[in-house]
Amino acid sequence: MKEEDIQPVKITEQPSHFDHLEQMSVLEILQHINEEDAVVAEAVRRVIPQVQALVEAIVPRMRGGGRLFYIGAGTSGRLGILDASELPPTFGVPETWVVGIIAGGDRALRHAVERAEDVPEQGWLDLQAYHPTSDDTVLGIAASGTTPYVVGAVSMARQHGMLTGGITNNLNTPLAKVADYAIETIVGPEFVTGSTRMKSGTAQKMILNMISTTLMIRLGRVRGNRMVNMQLSNAKLIDRGTRMLQETLGLGYDEAQRRLLEAGSVEKALRQHS
Repeated sequence: MKEEDIQPVKITEQPSHFDHLEQMSVLEILQHINEEDAVVAEAVRRVIPQVQALVEAIVPRMRGGGRLFYIGAGTSGRLGILDASELPPTFGVPETWVVGIIAGGDRALRHAVERAEDVPEQGWLDLQAYHPTSDDTVLGIAASGTTPYVVGAVSMARQHGMLTGGITNNLNTPLAKVADYAIETIVGPEFVTGSTRMKSGTAQKMILNMISTTLMIRLGRVRGNRMVNMQLSNAKLIDRGTRMLQETLGLGYDEAQRRLLEAGSVEKALRQHS
C-alpha cells in the first residue's frame, strides 16, 4: 500500500470516553461534559506557535489592503461567520476586512443544506463573488480536515498565490496538507461520539478569537486595553465609550458623552483632544 493511500485516523470520530449517556443523571452529564471541555484550553495552548506564525504572516497583508476569508461548512462555517460578523461593531472595521463564507450560503446558518460541503469546486466558486487577489488570506475551518468544500477552496487559493491556513481537529489531514499554515488542535473524542459542535467547535472558536483579536490589536484598532473604535450602535456602547473618555480625559459624564457623539468614536474624540 502506498503512503498516500493510508487514511489518517479521525480522532474526531473515535468513540467517546463515556458510554450509556442516557443512563446518567443530569448532574453526571453536565460534570462529564465539563471534564471534557477542560482539555480544550490545553490543546489550544499547544498550537499557539502555529497560530502565531499564521497571524504574523497575515498582518502585513492586511496592512497592505488584503482581506481575511474564513471558509467552512456546518458548525465550522457558522463559527467563522460569527467571528467575522462581530469585528465591525467591536473594532469599527469595514465588513469587507474579514469575511465568513459557509457551504450552502446564508440558508446554512439556520438549516442543514444537503451535500453542500461535498463539492470540492464550490468553495472556490463562492470565493469568486469577492474577487479575491493574491493579497488576501483564506483560512479553512474543518474539524475533520477532510471537508471537500473547504479543502478545495484552500487548495485553489494557494494555487492562486493567496496565503492559506487550516484549522482542524485531526492530524495529517488533507486540509493541513494543502494549507501554508496548519493548526491541528487535538482535543480527543467528543462526549457524544462524533459531535464536533462540542470540544472541536469550542477549540475552533477559541482560535478564531485569538487570531482576529490579535490582528485587530496589531492593526491599531485597540488603545491600551480598550475598544476605542467600537461602533456606537446602542445605549450600552455609548455609555461604555463615555466612561472611557471620562476616565482618560477627566471629564464629567455629560461633557464626555457630548464629545463622543460629536466625534463618532472614542479614538476620534481622543485625537481631537490631543
